[in-house]
Amino acid sequence: MVSRQLNAFSPLDGRYADSVKALSLYFSESALMRYRLNVEIEYLIALGNEKTIKELPTFSKEEKDRLRKIYQNFNTAAAQKIKNLELTTNHDVKAIEYYLQSKLKKSLHPWIHFALTSEDVNNLSYSLMWRDGLKQVYLPALKSANNKLIKLARKYKNTSMLSLTHGQPATPTTFGKEMAVFCGRIDRQINQIWSHSLLGKFSGATGTWSAHVSAYPKTNWPRFASKFIKSLALKPNLITTQIEPHDSLTESYHQLVRVNSILTDLCRDIWGYISRGVLGQKKVKGEVGSSTMPHKINPIQFENAEGNMGIANALLNHLAVKLPISRMQRDLSDSTSIRNQGVAMGYSYLALDNITKGLERIAINKPHMKNELDRHWEVLAEAVQTVMRKNGKADSYEALKTLTQGQTINKKSLVEFVCGLNISKEDKKTLLSLSPQSYVGIAPKLVDII
Repeated sequence: MVSRQLNAFSPLDGRYADSVKALSLYFSESALMRYRLNVEIEYLIALGNEKTIKELPTFSKEEKDRLRKIYQNFNTAAAQKIKNLELTTNHDVKAIEYYLQSKLKKSLHPWIHFALTSEDVNNLSYSLMWRDGLKQVYLPALKSANNKLIKLARKYKNTSMLSLTHGQPATPTTFGKEMAVFCGRIDRQINQIWSHSLLGKFSGATGTWSAHVSAYPKTNWPRFASKFIKSLALKPNLITTQIEPHDSLTESYHQLVRVNSILTDLCRDIWGYISRGVLGQKKVKGEVGSSTMPHKINPIQFENAEGNMGIANALLNHLAVKLPISRMQRDLSDSTSIRNQGVAMGYSYLALDNITKGLERIAINKPHMKNELDRHWEVLAEAVQTVMRKNGKADSYEALKTLTQGQTINKKSLVEFVCGLNISKEDKKTLLSLSPQSYVGIAPKLVDII
């Protein structure tokens, strides 16, 4: 295993293999074989259940169980047998068919892959792979990362922090509220990913069921296909060419692109907070931050995550643009492309692993946050000029601009300004009670919404 990882061509199969191994069950070459077998065997069983097809008797429960064990118990040795067959056929789906022939009695051989084109099997297999990898591995990891953010948001909902808009000091916020922003954005994407339906087709060489109808003209093949596709928990697409046009898959890819974009935003903000000193990182015994500067603890988890999400989005965006386009009724350019959907999810999942580990290491630097706020009393200018407007002062903005723009403002100078205002006593009292630390509006309450 170590030797294989050291000599691997892809970082996902080498350096990062342990981090993404959970996805191998869904996106490896062996996994694709297993999913194809799943489709072929379930189709064979469905043919046996179709009453208008009298030449193929219905399978007994015991026979169905034996058939299903072919893909349920699929292992590396079985995958190698299929690969050996492919060396002769030079066709991966035909190798699946021949493998099944070797496992089943001869009377069933004509019914294996009956009237199908390879894409009938492939489109369902790839959608099942994507759906299962997404819901069994990726989504739980995304929810776990979001739960860590939620905990941070709730724990630090009252921890005041200077905001920066355009890189300049701005109205204070709380660290918890800023984390809550990301929680809400991610949660919205999780709901969309979970509720999204993937489509499937099962209608022959050019989507007309021509071979099916030639053999069994009285069978309602669109109804049969719909029932079969639904049995796989996919949604039927009955009007297609040879290929299912991948629109629903690309919609799902774009959902991951949005998640990665949101998380890239998070990583850059956390990186900025660490660089600014408002966040620190916990030391890990034995870890080295720099080969020459021993003092450093670099925010490598967030930097790695950003890089991995960039690779993922490049792949996902390419697939989303490429897969819906096919010349006439079919060309093969989608076939080699779609094999990389697992790579795209792999880098997305690796980024989640980076982020989760990074979030476990960050530490709030409250003294630094307080000192930063105390150096920027000018951020209260917004509150002062707004209350002045309330009291009918038409030139309030200009007055505060003259006082604060490009100037160093401290508590003393701001208090003197407020004391000289001709406003109500209640409003003056409110302004004099403010400090950069307290001027956070309802930020803590906003965290309670998530």
